[in-house]
Amino acid sequence: MTAEQTGLRIQEALDRLDGIDGPGGAGAAQQAGEQLVRDLMDFYHEGLTRIVTALPGPALTALLDDPAVAALLVLHELHPEDTAARIHRALAALPEPVELTGFDPATGTARLRRTRAGCGCSEEDIEAAVACHAPEVTAAVFERAPQLLQIATRPDTPAEAAR
Repeated sequence: MTAEQTGLRIQEALDRLDGIDGPGGAGAAQQAGEQLVRDLMDFYHEGLTRIVTALPGPALTALLDDPAVAALLVLHELHPEDTAARIHRALAALPEPVELTGFDPATGTARLRRTRAGCGCSEEDIEAAVACHAPEVTAAVFERAPQLLQIATRPDTPAEAAR
């Protein structure tokens, strides 16, 4: 669809919205509004497809770190990376190391583990970063890193030390 065709379709939808009054008009307005959104999404998809295919690989890769660009590409199914790669990209941008230990696409659940404690990132901050790059993640479960068990000899008691 060309820009001119899209513009005409959008104008038609706006005209339909403008002319809807009275009882029963809400349903027609909703249909016209939904058509308007579909037309705009199709137009954006076509334009973004042309941009993505025209960009050299390194230029596109550099843009993938921008959450707004990444979200647009995911929305239009143009992001070149799979979900796990996008989650890793989001986690790499955090000020603390967090690792992805698993992702279940059926439930949208990502299993994450902090690899170092006490950096200042909240779980909400981590979830927000992941959501920008991978909206398929609908839940995050934070696993706790296993605690190291320290085994050592106990100090001698005074009676043992006197022997």
